[in-house]
Amino acid sequence: MTKAGKYRRVLLKLSGEALMGDKPYGIDQAMVERVAAEIRSVREAGVQVCVVIGGGNIFRGMAGVASGIDRSSADHMGMLATVMNSIAVQSALENIGVDTRVLSAIPMAAVCEPYIRRRAIRHMEKGRVVVFAAGTGNPYFTTDTAAALRAAEMNCDALMKGTQVDGVYSADPKVDPDAKRYDRLTFLEVLQRDLKVMDASAISLCRENHIPIMVFSIHERGEFARVLNGEGRFTIIDGEE
Repeated sequence: MTKAGKYRRVLLKLSGEALMGDKPYGIDQAMVERVAAEIRSVREAGVQVCVVIGGGNIFRGMAGVASGIDRSSADHMGMLATVMNSIAVQSALENIGVDTRVLSAIPMAAVCEPYIRRRAIRHMEKGRVVVFAAGTGNPYFTTDTAAALRAAEMNCDALMKGTQVDGVYSADPKVDPDAKRYDRLTFLEVLQRDLKVMDASAISLCRENHIPIMVFSIHERGEFARVLNGEGRFTIIDGEE
């Protein structure tokens, strides 16, 4: 049992936009350092942490498709953006004394390790944070799906989705002031109501592997650790009716 209760190993999923801070594009170093501090606090509580980061702050695959790039090429460009974000987070974590490894689904030995499941598990068992880069390594799959896949492969106790808002809503609360916030949902409810928390493939993967999803705001300082302790403000998605 860790200080964070029942969670021994968790996966943190962040969008690329989470690293932008107040900038319109790219990486805000202050925000990256804040995220690193959040991860360190959870790691110090005895929880093994792995991370998946999107690439939308640098390149969005679907935007590339809209501009005329073919889907496979655009998705591979997006995967390379996730590698850049992963290396930025690794650097910030190591600057505050947290051993970190980036494992990429697309081999690029000069900058990070290739993804090998047993190697990733061994890194976490040794107390290192593992950042999974390049999504699944395949086009047509989002980093949400990659996060659910890695959470299942790593036998994680939960998938923690750090977002721009403090949970799951019936609509975008920044657009619709009457949007309803949910404290708890089942996987089936998310799919039936077409709630845009994660894509259907990711939700289905978590449902099949009994991995609860906890959605919280990454912009609230200390919220990652509080949510793991059952505190703070979040929405939990699981299989319980």
